[in-house]
Amino acid sequence: MPESKFEIQMLHDRVMIKIVDGNGERLSSSGIVIPATAQVAKRLVWGEVFGTGQHVRSVQVGNRVLFAPDDQYEVEVQGTPYLVMRERDLHAVASARSDSGGTGLYL
Repeated sequence: MPESKFEIQMLHDRVMIKIVDGNGERLSSSGIVIPATAQVAKRLVWGEVFGTGQHVRSVQVGNRVLFAPDDQYEVEVQGTPYLVMRERDLHAVASARSDSGGTGLYL
């Protein structure tokens, strides 16, 4: 029997995220390599939104978001791991740089 394909629709306030920055080596601002084995307390990570439920108001598919990956639900779709969480568990949304002269942090 051939495998059928299904479209995934997130429900309520749920967001499906793919982690963008892996847990590998990092480079400090001064150029020092920090190995993947170095433990950092409660490190937040960036991810890309791949799906949102109908009650999600602050993010859209394609946004980069900042969140804590600990204690989140993980699901694998076609061999790619994703995290599923509530919108309220997101800490920040990265947007394109504005030319309006505003201030802020940029990736």
